Amino acid sequence: MKTAAWGNGEAYSLAHADVRGVAAVCDPSGALFLPDLHMLVVSDLHLEKGSSFARRGQLIPPYDTAATLDMLAVAIARYQPRTIISLGDSFHDAKASERLPSLYAIRLKSLMEHRDWFWITGNHDPERPVDLPGDCVEELAVGPLTFRHEPSRKAGQGEIAGHLHPAARIVRRGRSVRRPCFVSDGERLIMPAFGAYTGALNILDRAFRGLFTDETLRAYMLGQGKVYPIARGALYRG
Repeated sequence: MKTAAWGNGEAYSLAHADVRGVAAVCDPSGALFLPDLHMLVVSDLHLEKGSSFARRGQLIPPYDTAATLDMLAVAIARYQPRTIISLGDSFHDAKASERLPSLYAIRLKSLMEHRDWFWITGNHDPERPVDLPGDCVEELAVGPLTFRHEPSRKAGQGEIAGHLHPAARIVRRGRSVRRPCFVSDGERLIMPAFGAYTGALNILDRAFRGLFTDETLRAYMLGQGKVYPIARGALYRG
């Protein structure tokens, strides 16, 4: 784990993972940086989830898109990537990009300027976003890595995926702690949801069964400005 100062001098710590021989930095925001590729990866932004719920009569504070873009802007400023991959479910539904307020659309486009940007299609957003730049693909292969939204049950080597919104639970000093996390065994990595209004599923749930080798599995739990690597044996269900 690496500790550094950022912005106003406040310390933060990163965790380093390795996916099929490619170095990866797990950021406390839930973003993944691949330094050798100058690439930033985020997953499951679920932009405009608040407005999607409002259309169905479920009112929640409509600040999710602003909060998510704020976090994204910080991650981009921190790592200055040449390439950004948004790993599916970038928008909460197929029409969400059309509902994106112009203020947020302008801000998103400014974050995309002078960078290669890839939208990976997800189950919530199977089509390319409306009126936004970038390439839209089902999956993307870069060297030994394959980026896709939903983890494959057949070919997991070198895979970086999202979709499952992983979380880990530990017991520390008699207190249960449950947080979103990255999860990897060195062969594949599943990313936490980056969006402000997103839930999370325990990585010991049956949905993760068969995706990882238990002996080398690590959860990288997101804390306040820190990432905590946790071995499989320290994890609890629930």
